[in-house]
Amino acid sequence: MPWIGATLRGQAVLAKVRADGSLDQQDGRVEIRYGSTSSRAYRAGVGNLVVSPGAKLLDDDECVPAAPVASKPGKAKEAHAVHVAPDAWQAYTDGACSGNPGPAGSGVVLVAPDGKILEGFESLGTATNNVAELTAILRALEWIPPSAAAIVVFTDSQYSIGVLQKGWKAKVNQELVARTKQAVNERRARLSYVPGHEGVPLNERADELAREAVSTGQTRLPK
Repeated sequence: MPWIGATLRGQAVLAKVRADGSLDQQDGRVEIRYGSTSSRAYRAGVGNLVVSPGAKLLDDDECVPAAPVASKPGKAKEAHAVHVAPDAWQAYTDGACSGNPGPAGSGVVLVAPDGKILEGFESLGTATNNVAELTAILRALEWIPPSAAAIVVFTDSQYSIGVLQKGWKAKVNQELVARTKQAVNERRARLSYVPGHEGVPLNERADELAREAVSTGQTRLPK
């Protein structure tokens, strides 16, 4: 299928369209790429995409082959083998960094007990990937309502789980680690590892949000 120039919250992207030029949306989301020479594919909400005025269609052969994140059911299933109580809030968190250190951002997807999904992200300026991962967890815990009976945070950062719940000694980021650990303990949250870039939908969405924070330099509270 062809592609067309569009903007995603102010960021120029290519969006997949049908032969008639309409956005090729599936379940309200459209495959996008950040340029004709980028093979990495993402999915964005159709409501966040604006087709650029006068944009021309690009055939697939004018772009390098897309390489969407592959789904690996075995690992995805394993990641969700964790028991989650019916009254628990779930959070999927991720950090992104363009360079390490470099422009960084955190992405958070919150799932309420009734199934409602809230999304937020934060631009962190110049930071490291580990700072972005820790900040995503901290923000999730700050954004989940105080009335939450239980909280499970899914992260693909082994580092974060290690320094927050496994007793690893933090050689850097001590202040951020201490603040986040305090929040984890006060909220009685449980951290659970989820494999990154393995087709776990909400983990992939948290990654998209973190990258949106990096590309736009903006922060958006969950909504």
